[in-house]
Amino acid sequence: MAKTALITGASSGIGREIARNLYAKGFRCILCARREDRLAELAQELGENTRIVVSDLSKKEDCFSLYEQVKDEKIGVLINGAGFGLFGKFCETELETELKMIDTNITAVHILTKLFLKDFIARDSGYIMNIASSAGLMSGGPYMSTYYATKAYVADFTSAVARELAEQGSRVHVCALCPGPVDTEFNEVAGCSFGVRAISAKECSDTAVKGMFSGKTIIVPSATLKFVSVGSRLIPRNLLVAMTGKVQSKKGEL
Repeated sequence: MAKTALITGASSGIGREIARNLYAKGFRCILCARREDRLAELAQELGENTRIVVSDLSKKEDCFSLYEQVKDEKIGVLINGAGFGLFGKFCETELETELKMIDTNITAVHILTKLFLKDFIARDSGYIMNIASSAGLMSGGPYMSTYYATKAYVADFTSAVARELAEQGSRVHVCALCPGPVDTEFNEVAGCSFGVRAISAKECSDTAVKGMFSGKTIIVPSATLKFVSVGSRLIPRNLLVAMTGKVQSKKGEL
């Protein structure tokens, strides 16, 4: 397996911690995000062989440009970590922000997975982790409707591609990380607060990387959330959405 990893969304949170984790395992890391100063700081921490690529992955042209810039470096691991959320009533949230979220959370993941997966299949090796959310395993999230929908896409898309690879007998592994609350900048960007305890980004990344290399398709870094995600399948959809709405509505009050 090639020992180079590309991590998008590497300037903070889960992406940054996954980069640290992979570097500690001997990977050369290519870090991608919008904030060059954050990337440069992390690159200096990890080592001089670390590369940074400044991109805004809400723009399709930046997604294709990123691939062109690194495609010859024999990427062995792709972490699609760029993404953000937005809290508020759908009729009141800003359309342009939602469209940017869809492009970042869905379109960028789709493009980069498609491009790198073809290379991975050609050499029959490689790992792709798409960072989704426990929200993607639920039926819908009032007050964060667009965010929940984007993460449902990522979880479903990843599961389907993983199944196709398994049926082909491919040694390429694709997985989705579906965490619940994680102590990152997410709340500040989304404009809300969690009402339950959040795990650390390091704890989340450790579970994520371990799950990826052990062959899991859906990685949920919390025993409680695993129970909730399984139990949610047994609850009628309308009731589940109503329950989720009550929980979500409190986030704006905290």
